[in-house]
Amino acid sequence: MKPIIQISLDLTNIEEALEMAEIAVAAGVDWLEAGTPLLLAEGLQAVQALRRRFPNHPIVADLKTMDGGYLEAEMMAKAGATHVVVMGVAHPATIRAVVKAAKDYNIQVMGDVLAAADKVATAKLLEACGVDYIIVHTGFDERGENPTLTPLDDLASILKAVSLPLQVVGGLSITQAASTPRLGAPLVVVGAPLVIDQQEFSPSTNKAELQKILETLVREVKLQA
Repeated sequence: MKPIIQISLDLTNIEEALEMAEIAVAAGVDWLEAGTPLLLAEGLQAVQALRRRFPNHPIVADLKTMDGGYLEAEMMAKAGATHVVVMGVAHPATIRAVVKAAKDYNIQVMGDVLAAADKVATAKLLEACGVDYIIVHTGFDERGENPTLTPLDDLASILKAVSLPLQVVGGLSITQAASTPRLGAPLVVVGAPLVIDQQEFSPSTNKAELQKILETLVREVKLQA
């Protein structure tokens, strides 16, 4: 598949999220993600606000669903999300419930291998349960305790194990994120490097600089198409 650029809006209020989304869309970003901090702070309203402002853009709701899969996916679909995220360490019944809701509401499912003891086996399980994409993810807290960890370490083995499109998430620099299509993961996501200022989830640079960074990223990624 052709590379896709997604921005994760890892912010804690709708106004800042919409402002960053405007910059991202102007720069050519393809998908908008209502990040977990945003969903925790603002709930369904965040997805609804993004859908009103950007009626034609795919919207990923990063719920990190662990239980109640059908209901959570249904709620996000009705709010305007086009993609939802389920955790691979959830019970397989939950993964299947999310997939069923996605089919019923014509959205797609991203399966996240974060925290799995065996990420390859978990990716295979997610594929068998019917998800549409695999997220190769090393967590924020994991990396806080061990900064040497990177999801790039898991990419090659998961790429060999499944046939679904992959996304790599977790502490990547802008340059590293831009390189992932060449490594076999066409779904490029950026967010935390742009919005986390130390431990505070807030924009870390000014609007002009953000747009310039994103425009450069979009150009580099699209050249790999």
